[in-house]
Amino acid sequence: MRAFAKSHRIPVWQDDKELKRLWREFGLEKKGNRAAWLAVFNRMFVPALKTFQEKVGALRTSSKRKKKAVIMLRLLNILKKQTLLKIAGERHIKDRIVSLDDPDARPIKKGKSHPDCEFGTKAQMTFNRDGFMITVENFIGNPSDWILYGDTLDLFITRMKKYPDTAVTDLGCRSLKNLKNTPSEIGHVFMGRSDDVAEDKRNHCRSARSATEGFIAVAKNLRGFGRSLWHGLKGHRIWSRLCQTAYNLKKFIQLYFADEIEEESQVKLGLA
Repeated sequence: MRAFAKSHRIPVWQDDKELKRLWREFGLEKKGNRAAWLAVFNRMFVPALKTFQEKVGALRTSSKRKKKAVIMLRLLNILKKQTLLKIAGERHIKDRIVSLDDPDARPIKKGKSHPDCEFGTKAQMTFNRDGFMITVENFIGNPSDWILYGDTLDLFITRMKKYPDTAVTDLGCRSLKNLKNTPSEIGHVFMGRSDDVAEDKRNHCRSARSATEGFIAVAKNLRGFGRSLWHGLKGHRIWSRLCQTAYNLKKFIQLYFADEIEEESQVKLGLA
């Protein structure tokens, strides 16, 4: 709201000095009662939001700037409702807004000690055996892998225009429904357990699973997937496509200089 006032040359209507004083006091009180502080800030937020709504309604400016202000007003009203729920003691709030800059971001619990929770959208990737990233999709929140498995597999098949010989996932995708609904054209399905496949295929599947973990680590730490610099689900999807392009280009260059690209493929690409 302060940024809105500044951009439209409107005097700030809330008590800015008092707000800054309270924020500093809150920051210094490391072990304070956060619920009590939330109630204090909410008492200042509600009347400020009411004035902001009046300012947006009276705004005479380009449609693009007003549209942004209306979107922000909608988000702030949602934040107001969710804050009241939090003050009332609600612990699980559906579609809770954690960032006004990135309203599609959600808290995602991680299976590691630090940080045990991060904020953003979930990225689901698939790779072929050569290490190329075939598909990548972003989702709001943290939907379970076993729920995403079917659509992810369909997207992989559509992109490759054929069924893979073997489908390899981790235990997160394992469910009786997924095992039954995997197309029969796929010869082997390994979902994290050795007894999923015949003994002569187990080492191959374990190796593929281990290699996939390496592909994911490279994507996160070296190819930009660790942090999206764009906002919103649409922005995260665009960022993922750009990172996928960079990932696959680097992978191709590595294989090309290692002379591991088949001659037929080089001819098609005009490289031989």
